Amino acid sequence: MKQFLTFIGKLLVIILITAVALDLLYTMVYHRSKSRNKIDYLYNSKDKKYDVVFLGSSRVQNHLVPKIFNDQGLKTYNFGLTRSRLQESALMLKLMVERNYEIKHLVLQVDLNINTNDHSEAIRSLFMPYIHTSETIRNHYKNIPEYEELLYVPFYRYMHYDARIGFREFYQSATHKKTNALDNDGFYPLVKNKRPMPPADLSKYSPKRNEAYEEIKSICKKHKINLIAISTPMCMSTINREYFNQLQSVYPEIHKFEDAVIDDQYFSTCGHLNKQGAEKFTNFVYNALFKPNSSP
Repeated sequence: MKQFLTFIGKLLVIILITAVALDLLYTMVYHRSKSRNKIDYLYNSKDKKYDVVFLGSSRVQNHLVPKIFNDQGLKTYNFGLTRSRLQESALMLKLMVERNYEIKHLVLQVDLNINTNDHSEAIRSLFMPYIHTSETIRNHYKNIPEYEELLYVPFYRYMHYDARIGFREFYQSATHKKTNALDNDGFYPLVKNKRPMPPADLSKYSPKRNEAYEEIKSICKKHKINLIAISTPMCMSTINREYFNQLQSVYPEIHKFEDAVIDDQYFSTCGHLNKQGAEKFTNFVYNALFKPNSSP
């Protein structure tokens, strides 16, 4: 029995040492990666200066073309993330401040993403390699149920989020395999059009005040960033388009741009513009808010 317990004890020690070693190895690789996604690019950069930054979900990533702004002399980057929520936009903004970014204007998507105060599990995983080295990330996630395990159990976060930051992503980061996430200054064009195009149904949504949006407003005010909140286009067959009027009744400062592009030929899906639609919408945003004599 004593030998068995000794064996178990040694096995547990080996497992612990292995977990710690793997945790350190994975973390070291992710801290040296700058080309896999927008979060590692942001975390491993500092002192960037932008005239305009775009933040939001896929309805930013697929909708706003920095080149159109850059061609007008405004240094611009699209930090939109598919599947992200306002919670992730708030965290990205806090990391920009932590990394001493200088931002004049923040264009923030505030429409469908205002309906939840929860985090996006998929995007949260991409911040986990940096939880030990960033107080900002720790503070942002300190109230999630599994926070203690993610922070203190060696290698747990890499196993828990294996699909996103497990061995496959570790290997590709270690070998510096690039993705297209950073191409086009963060803009990802949609080139396929889903036809027939089912209408989006907004009848289940009811706009309400959002904690992360309030936090973003506070950060922008503190750091003298001009915050511009916008809604983004939806196809005209969308059910309950009255939602956007309700949205503005909660937050009157939001620029109602959901009708800026309406022709179905410019949509990939009912809630996402194709490449031509994105270019049309970006020109609209620039002319409405940034063109000389306009007032961003």
